[in-house]
Amino acid sequence: MTAGTPSSRIDTGRPHPARVYDWLLGGKDNYPVDQAVGEKLPAEARANAARNRAFMHRAAAWLAGRGVDQFLDIGTGIPTAPNLHQIVQAVTPHARIVYADNDPIVLRHAEALLVSSPEGATDYIHADVRQPEAILERAGELLDFTRPVALSLIALMHFLPDDQDPYGITRRLIAALPSGSHLVLSHGTADQHPELKQETESAYSKGAIALRMRTREEVEPFFDGLELVPPGLVTAPEWYREEPAPVYERSGFYVGVARVP
Repeated sequence: MTAGTPSSRIDTGRPHPARVYDWLLGGKDNYPVDQAVGEKLPAEARANAARNRAFMHRAAAWLAGRGVDQFLDIGTGIPTAPNLHQIVQAVTPHARIVYADNDPIVLRHAEALLVSSPEGATDYIHADVRQPEAILERAGELLDFTRPVALSLIALMHFLPDDQDPYGITRRLIAALPSGSHLVLSHGTADQHPELKQETESAYSKGAIALRMRTREEVEPFFDGLELVPPGLVTAPEWYREEPAPVYERSGFYVGVARVP
């Protein structure tokens, strides 16, 4: 195994962001070390996770409805129905979806991610977003990068501190996408509940998980050079296309969908 290559061995003695997120969503594929992190998070964390996932569902369905039929989802997380391919293929049955994640437990569940509609196709890559070129090379075996692709980075980049160049990694991924592609991104923030920032960061820090929540101004650069679609860069409960957000809710995530010009 080379440096930076994710291991296929599940380490039950160390928490992982994907498994903590699974716990927050009420899943069962996590371990006591993951639960310990989740239980130290503010009570609002579960609702924030659910609102973030609901945004992903709305954004994926909207893009599929506009004819986007190729998706690259990095930081997939543990399968929780409906998964992205189920949302997309319900609208566009022939769609192709490639998932990528570095958690071995997601690798173990890869078969669930590969149950495509008969007309479409799915694939799974066990890889780390910090090796974007490797992901793109593998994804190119199923996806046609001469046609538009939706790149999904959901609740992922806040686990990359500044010294790991999250903006540069995002730009390298986007550079591989042709015009008409889209970036779908959600990112953790404490802007709407600053009183919970220290509690949240402390919970992850005690689990040895790097967490870099960012302000709105710090999330904006992820979309540099792209065309944000309405309603722009907003909180997760505010991202609606066909109708206004039903009610105001605080959120721990900024989200946006942007087109590659």
